[in-house]
Amino acid sequence: MIQITQTPGLTTEQKRAVIEAVTAAYAEAAGKNPDKVWVTITEVQGENWGVGGTPLA
Repeated sequence: MIQITQTPGLTTEQKRAVIEAVTAAYAEAAGKNPDKVWVTITEVQGENWGVGGTPLA
């Protein structure tokens, strides 16, 4: 399972493209069957996320 955590903003179409691309890249690099690769996208609001001690929002 590959988990992607990001701030909101991608469209449904962009999320589909990310899932397809990540699946293909991992399957190729790891020699795995793409049908067995799971990808999740979790969106976290900027006020709930900080980098270097500073909130993103």
